[in-house]
Amino acid sequence: MRGLARRRIWFVAGALAALAATALIVAVLSGGNEANGGTATRSARWVALQPSPLERSEIGAARIGRFIYVVGGFVAPNLATTDQVARYDVATGSWSLVAPLPIGVNHPAVAAGGGRCRGDLYVYGGYTANGSLSGETDALQRFDPDTGIWTVLPGSGVPRGAAALTAVGCSLYAVGGASAGTARRTVQTYDIRSGRWRRAPSLRVAREHLASVAIRGRILAFGGRDSGGNLDTVEELDSRGGKWRRRPPVPTPRSGFGAAPVRGWAVVVGGEELSEGGETIRAVEAFDPRTRRWRKLPGMLTPRHGLGVASRGLRVFAIEGGPRPGGSFSATLEVLRIPRRLLGGP
Repeated sequence: MRGLARRRIWFVAGALAALAATALIVAVLSGGNEANGGTATRSARWVALQPSPLERSEIGAARIGRFIYVVGGFVAPNLATTDQVARYDVATGSWSLVAPLPIGVNHPAVAAGGGRCRGDLYVYGGYTANGSLSGETDALQRFDPDTGIWTVLPGSGVPRGAAALTAVGCSLYAVGGASAGTARRTVQTYDIRSGRWRRAPSLRVAREHLASVAIRGRILAFGGRDSGGNLDTVEELDSRGGKWRRRPPVPTPRSGFGAAPVRGWAVVVGGEELSEGGETIRAVEAFDPRTRRWRKLPGMLTPRHGLGVASRGLRVFAIEGGPRPGGSFSATLEVLRIPRRLLGGP
């Protein structure tokens, strides 16, 4: 009888432990109900790293190998457009400055070459004027990290700022943006090998201050703004052909933000609210193109707009940007390491 009682006690204790573990896993996977990701913060949280040597906003960023390049933007205190380029070494946690842009721009679109054309940094478009969204350029600027030399490549023929740039193999996709204050549906591709631009299918929804990523040969365009309002629009284009297709909207409409791919997901970070009294956006959300579902992730420590966003492995980096809507600046660098269980799939 005593042995049977002991077995019953151990059985009940084991069942309670299993239920508790299941509840914890469900809570972590769901992300909780709090703005910063709820119970997910027990295993995933943003951490502040060594700040950038520059205080900027309205920048662009992309990663090549272990280095994240942070390009252009406005600098404190007077919204001067800068040509400076900072480089963050993910392995050592150190910063350095590299050769400046040939053409200083704010609101640039930045990407690293992909596939057989990986290794170089590309900066497209942007505004050249100080303190305003004017002086659009169609310039494509390339940086070779091995030589430290910038080259100005052929322009696209459509000057615009606040666009997005995404690489699929040896093709660069310049998506959306604005010209003369008007949001555009324009999409152009640049063939790195031939050095030629061509037209691509236009977006269904015109927008600027958007973000885009490429995942498995598909280009995803997120959010942005038009006519003074933030958009929650998501569109997807197969790089092999076809037209843009609508996908489930971003849970938090946003513009002036960044996005990066992580294990087949697209993670969107930052932005600003455009309504009167609006704030910068803390919420961070991830989209799975396979299931077309969104998931909440922990919010940033310091919400910002006009920031740079890049990823390496399971880490997402949020770089510089303005902590308040409008003309504000920071040198802030934060990183989120996302546990594998928060992002399902193989």
